[in-house]
Amino acid sequence: MDSTMNLPTEEDLELVEFAQRVVEANGDGEVHTVGAAVRDAQGRMFGGINLYHFTGGPCAELVALGHARAAGARDLAAIVAVGDTGRGVLAPCGRDRQVLLDYHPGIRVLVPVAGGIRSVAITDLLPHAYVWGEQSAGSDSALRSAVMQSLHFHPAYLDAVRTGRKTTTVRFRDPVETGPVNMVFELDDEVVLPGVVTQITSKRVAELTEADAIADGFRDLAELQDRLRFHYPDIKSSDDATIVHFRLTS
Repeated sequence: MDSTMNLPTEEDLELVEFAQRVVEANGDGEVHTVGAAVRDAQGRMFGGINLYHFTGGPCAELVALGHARAAGARDLAAIVAVGDTGRGVLAPCGRDRQVLLDYHPGIRVLVPVAGGIRSVAITDLLPHAYVWGEQSAGSDSALRSAVMQSLHFHPAYLDAVRTGRKTTTVRFRDPVETGPVNMVFELDDEVVLPGVVTQITSKRVAELTEADAIADGFRDLAELQDRLRFHYPDIKSSDDATIVHFRLTS
C-alpha cells in the first residue's frame, strides 16, 4: 500500500455514512446523483449534493465546502463523496482536486482503492499541481506576497523553522487562515520562507501543554508561557490562543 494512504478512522467512516445519507435522502437519479460530506477540525460534519447541469453545475464536494463555510467552519480536515445507487465512495474530479488544494491544502480526501477506502492528503492526490499563488517561474516575490498571506516571526525562530523543530506557532489576536503563506523573519536582510498553514486550532492559554510547547520549538511549557508574555504583554491565562500548524513547501 502507498505510504501516503491511511486506513480510514472511525470519524472517516462516519463521514462516509453521512454523505451516503445525504444522497439517499435527496438524490433523484438525474440532476442530484452524488452526496458529499466535509468534517472540520472540531468534528462537525456538513453535507452537500451535486447539481448537474450541462454548463458545469457544481460537484457535491464544492457544495459541501460552501455549506461548511456558510456555517462558520474554516479549518476543514476531511472530505468524501458518495455516489447514488450503491456506487460507494467516489474520487474527486480534477477541478475539485485543484479547488481543494488551493483553498484547503491541509485537507485529507477519502478515496476508493482496490483494498477499500483510504485517506489521502490532497497534496498527494494532486502531485505537481498548478499553484495559483505562483503563476509562473517569472513571477516576482512582490506578486507572490500580494497573493498569499504573510506570517511574521521573530528572527530568533528562523533556525527552528528551517530545521523542522518548530512546526507550530501560538498566536494571540493575530488572524491567520489555512492555505499558502509567506513566513517572514524580520532580520536586517528580510528572510521569507514559502510555506502552507495546514491547520488552525484554538485553546485557552491555561490549557496549553508540554506537547504544544515542543511543537512550537521550545524546551518546555514554562518557556512557551514566558515567550507568550514577552510577545503579548497583556495576554492572560483565560484568553484564547490560536495554534497555527504549518510546514515549509521548499
